[in-house]
Amino acid sequence: GSGDASRAVADWRLAVWTLCSVLLPVLITAWCSFQRSRRQLLIRDIFRKSKHDWHYTDLFGQPSYCCVCAQHILRGAFCGCCGLRVSERCLKKADQRFLCKEIMMRGTGEASSSMPHHWIRGNVPLCSCCMVCKQQCGTQPKLCDYRCVWCQYTVHDECIMDCLRTEDCTFGEFKDLIIPPYYLSTINQMRKEKRTSYEKVVPYCRKHWMPVIVLANTRSGNNMGETLLGEFKMLLNPVQVFDLCKITPAKALQLCTLLPCNAVRVLVCGGDGTVGWVLDAIDEMKIKGQERYIPQVAILPLGTGNDLSNTLGWGAGYAGEVPVEQILRNVMEADGIKLDRWKVQVTNKGYYNLRKPKVFTMNNYFSVGPDALMALNFHAHREKTPSLFSSRIINKAVYFFYGTKDCLVQECKDLNKKVELELDGERIELPNLEGIIVLNIGYWGGGCRLWEGMGDEPYPLARHDDGLLEVVGVHGSFHCAQIQVKLANPVRLGQAHTVRLILKSSKMPMQVDGEPWAQGPCTVTITHKTHALMLYHSGEQTDDDASSLSE
Repeated sequence: GSGDASRAVADWRLAVWTLCSVLLPVLITAWCSFQRSRRQLLIRDIFRKSKHDWHYTDLFGQPSYCCVCAQHILRGAFCGCCGLRVSERCLKKADQRFLCKEIMMRGTGEASSSMPHHWIRGNVPLCSCCMVCKQQCGTQPKLCDYRCVWCQYTVHDECIMDCLRTEDCTFGEFKDLIIPPYYLSTINQMRKEKRTSYEKVVPYCRKHWMPVIVLANTRSGNNMGETLLGEFKMLLNPVQVFDLCKITPAKALQLCTLLPCNAVRVLVCGGDGTVGWVLDAIDEMKIKGQERYIPQVAILPLGTGNDLSNTLGWGAGYAGEVPVEQILRNVMEADGIKLDRWKVQVTNKGYYNLRKPKVFTMNNYFSVGPDALMALNFHAHREKTPSLFSSRIINKAVYFFYGTKDCLVQECKDLNKKVELELDGERIELPNLEGIIVLNIGYWGGGCRLWEGMGDEPYPLARHDDGLLEVVGVHGSFHCAQIQVKLANPVRLGQAHTVRLILKSSKMPMQVDGEPWAQGPCTVTITHKTHALMLYHSGEQTDDDASSLSE
């Protein structure tokens, strides 16, 4: 009997220990998970209430030290505006102790025309030099040295003196691009007093002040917009930097009305579609009577094609190879130039009195045929699975696939039998074609100079500001590919101020600036709409670009 009892006790003990060994890890995991989610809720709450632009990171890409405890950190947060870095456990203290970049100076009751440096200790950029002794900063493996969040000057711990702490900030290399906080507070005060004569406010009255407004589309091309937003906020006043996924260009551009007439420069970070969106918003400013505040537009190409950007010397695509500081220098040095904008009106056949015609604004090109079909297939594919199209290389590969498919299928053949073309009212006899492309700019199809072709025969000069369109024909997708690698010439149909295209029968793919649709019988009329003020960057100019810009 005693043996059975001891066996039963041993069995119970084993069962209890087994249960404990199973339950204990489960309880520990549950408790850790609860603590982690509680910690994340606290961090999110701090982020939401903070004036800093905090971003959480699991791993800093370079040696970083907490601005509160001075310890080396791997996991923590950094501010996208002032560059402050802090470990997770010190986040609340840092948020209370350190001020972020102020977009407007706190009211002192009187107008100011200067402000002191805003120093932040530690984590200075690599290869930065001390403004006092000119020696390298940030060389010690600890929290050391200071950086001003406005002028970006750095100084050693031992070199920073009381005079430097109270000295007026010059705003550094980009003083002509930055909107100073004291300027905005003065303007704000004047608006309250219903005064609009800003001419005597510093730096409004300064001759070379050309404030820049950055408009970034964080969804464009290779998803670099988010990183660029942070980098521009670090160098400029955060009030100058806008995410077009959160605010429309029309609202962002109202900042121009507080700045000097004809002096503002806008940097659009996105594809040609984003540029078109911004130029449409600028046209709205003209309608509102704000013509004197219209800015000049520069482009940082983040899209897939980037033909307009290429034409204006800003390159075929940005992948982070040029530092943001150099981009701002390029914007400062760029020359003003005009770009023709065109009205494309599509009137459906047989519905003249029942349906309103579709109206588009064209900056780059209009086409009917194989390239529009590729764009339509690409667009349909992207609508179904947008997550696949986050890379410029994947986008171009999909275009290549649809181009190769069309070479075999030839869906747009005998286009010349289905359409009539008129240039400035004169009917054009069409050869055997699959596509017609109407060009406003030098580049087409992601970097091809279509009007020029192989460049082995004379052709009329083409410009993007002469009020003329270039009209070309192509024999199919394979012919397009040959032109892109300079193995063939296009069929040059002529130049005109007004283009009229009549689609007599069947349905054909059409596109305006990469926006495709399938179109039934209709009349397409292209007429001059307006000029846009653009900025041309001559740094990446090729011989081809030079010839297209020269008279």
